[in-house]
Amino acid sequence: MSSLNLENADWSPRSPAERVLMVLKMHGALGAATIGKLLGTTGEAARQQLARLAEEGLVSATSQANGVGRPTQSWALTPAAQSRFPDTHAALTVQLLDIVRASLGEAALDTIIAAREADTRAIYEAAVDGKAELRERVAALVEMRTNEGYMADWQEQPDGSLLLVENHCPICAAATACQGFCRSELDVFRAVLGPDAIVERSEHIVSGARRCSYAIREADPA
Repeated sequence: MSSLNLENADWSPRSPAERVLMVLKMHGALGAATIGKLLGTTGEAARQQLARLAEEGLVSATSQANGVGRPTQSWALTPAAQSRFPDTHAALTVQLLDIVRASLGEAALDTIIAAREADTRAIYEAAVDGKAELRERVAALVEMRTNEGYMADWQEQPDGSLLLVENHCPICAAATACQGFCRSELDVFRAVLGPDAIVERSEHIVSGARRCSYAIREADPA
């Protein structure tokens, strides 16, 4: 199973504040002590960075009663923080999609998406070639997606199924403007992981979720 690697990520944050943002991006809402532990520092050091980020409007805190004692405080990214993460040529991509749709119609847009799907599928299939186990194929797919900026990871669930998680969408603007990209990516995952895998999207950034996630399980042999 892959793990968070702040130094070797394609977008490698250097300042303490950027590292806090990365942890919240990868893990969702967390307390300062947990953030400090993940970053190899103290909870107090994390709280200092969170306070600065809150002043910039990049994080916000919520308090939750936890029985007797002080409420538990969790920190999460605000919508404004999303601009700190890469969205590849967002404005230009959306403009081009609008031009294609207006000038050539939806059919032309579908042709472009289909061509991208075919190219992506061929690249991913080469990456998983020779990997008999579903876990191996998922791990290879996660590595490809991480290299493309999706901040991907995977986990084995208690019931034996797998969960593929993408904490960022570098083409979010394009996917929002044209849902065909998301449909196409799900089709690619299903094709690449093979007929013995059932793949369902369970969380979707475009629909307002913090991340995209995919539940993956082996198909019934029958």
